[in-house]
Amino acid sequence: MAVGVAIALYVLRMWAITAGYHRYFSHRSYKTSRVFQFMLAFLGQTSAQRGVIWWAAIHRHHHLHSDTPEDIHSPRHHGFWYSHCGWIFNKKKSRPDYGTVRDLTRFPELVFLDKFTYMPAIILGVGIWLWGGWPMLIVGFFWSTVLLYHGTFFINSLAHEVGSQRYLTGDDSRNNFLLAVITLGEGWHNNHHHYQSSARQGFRWWEIDISYYVLKVMSWFSVVWDLRAPPEAIVRGEKPVGRKVVEKVAIELAGAFNVETIAARVKETWSESHTLDDLAHRARAARAQLEEKLAEMAFPHLPTVPELREKAEEMFQESPSLDEIVNRAHELLAEAVAAHVCATAVARP
Repeated sequence: MAVGVAIALYVLRMWAITAGYHRYFSHRSYKTSRVFQFMLAFLGQTSAQRGVIWWAAIHRHHHLHSDTPEDIHSPRHHGFWYSHCGWIFNKKKSRPDYGTVRDLTRFPELVFLDKFTYMPAIILGVGIWLWGGWPMLIVGFFWSTVLLYHGTFFINSLAHEVGSQRYLTGDDSRNNFLLAVITLGEGWHNNHHHYQSSARQGFRWWEIDISYYVLKVMSWFSVVWDLRAPPEAIVRGEKPVGRKVVEKVAIELAGAFNVETIAARVKETWSESHTLDDLAHRARAARAQLEEKLAEMAFPHLPTVPELREKAEEMFQESPSLDEIVNRAHELLAEAVAAHVCATAVARP
């Protein structure tokens, strides 16, 4: 009996996290009434994953800085276990910016719930204890709560390390079938980062998304409505990515090449027919006039655009924006080499 209650509470509260905390409060991917909005928030907070406004603010920050050094829980920069659960115990890292959730703080009932963070979880725990005693509390409530923690945390950690990447998103988000099963659809994480405002994260018919199926049924009864879906061009990956993603991916592509090695070869080649001071002067000019750099200062040993394109095809998914990314990476590399040459020349005695 207690095990059955644990499974039921896991599924019910996981749905409240995925369909409520995540898709509704964090991304506003559908609409609902104020009453059901409160019910979603209350049910979500029975998971003991802090307040609904706190959760949404933290998650919006994650998307703004996904897999950059500013990301609160990126495995790339902080390691698996820190991204999985360690960041929660870092008060500085887990302090939200409530300025990003003004659409939520305008509701006093949500502010009240967020203030009394663990009240819904305590109410549920006490109710379970009164109903079934200590075995029901320990197995039904506490065991399911711990499993719920880790199921949610796996999206922060494992879903950025293990799985496939269908879309170019500028981060490490991945699609993982197993995670999609245990989180009721959140495992299609690369899909989600590709089009964040979709109520449906399983873009293909075979991508199981139980949270969306429940929302769809609820929409038939007008409990929720205006479920946002990705346009077909988005699903097919035919639309160019945003400027922010282009910049992030171009930086990553440029970082695959050793600037110091290229700069050393440039200086060595240049010194055969020019003085280093002449090269430093041209490098300074190149830094000051970035637009003219590529036309006027062709660095020897700098990877060519075709070479960068070949490297990009090895590193990333095909995208309509790949040529733009390659050209931007070429600019970044040339700028970095110019800066390095200039810095080393100035540093000479």
